[in-house]
Amino acid sequence: MSQLEKVYGLHAVEALLRHHPKRVKKVWLAEGRSDPRVQALLAIAAQERVDVGQCERREMDAWVEGVHQGVVADVSPSQVWGEAMLDELLDRTEGAPLLLVLDGVTDPHNLGAVLRTADAAGVQAVIVPKDKSATLNATVRKVACGAAEVLPLVAVTNLARTLEKLRQRGLWTVGTAGEAEQEVYEHDFTGPTILIMGAEGKGMRRLTREHCDYLVRLPMAGSVSSLNVSVATGVCLFEAVRQRRAPRS
Repeated sequence: MSQLEKVYGLHAVEALLRHHPKRVKKVWLAEGRSDPRVQALLAIAAQERVDVGQCERREMDAWVEGVHQGVVADVSPSQVWGEAMLDELLDRTEGAPLLLVLDGVTDPHNLGAVLRTADAAGVQAVIVPKDKSATLNATVRKVACGAAEVLPLVAVTNLARTLEKLRQRGLWTVGTAGEAEQEVYEHDFTGPTILIMGAEGKGMRRLTREHCDYLVRLPMAGSVSSLNVSVATGVCLFEAVRQRRAPRS
């Protein structure tokens, strides 16, 4: 059991049962919880032959830090993809790929929120550096509401080298910077694109910035100088979605 991770929250546990049932070793429910959402979860668990147990809510409180909603699962360790899978992913992608890079985002809550947004926007993969970056854990999975179980998170040793390889495959790199001349709404996102978001405050690292084909900014009309990285990512990604869905003239 020491090698297992605890994943908590209805959405995260249900996503694991639907997409990776073999990773789920046991589902725990808080005593007395039997509402329709839990009954639906139990039906999936029964179909996948996953054992279900009950325990006191205060015991769950000691297992995890966060709002577990009375649902916790013991699962095999998280899977973070390696760089090698990017070529395979791009080979099977139809249409213009849209990848997301997070350069130095260390807050697991932000990573979880970004994964949720990226999945909704149809991103094929999220790429992070192995060092100085948040990675998959129970908090990320809970905030991501299931997206962490279906959207590949790729950790790379050398982000600049990875970006250069992707550029050689025909993808355009678009970095975000407050001092960029072009607004995000003026850039053409319809081609094969890698959107790069830097850490809050620091932004992209110098070497990452040097591998950007374009720089764009969000127009800021108020007194704040920047947005939370998950909010800024959502604005940029859904501008790409809008453009890609717009009728061609």
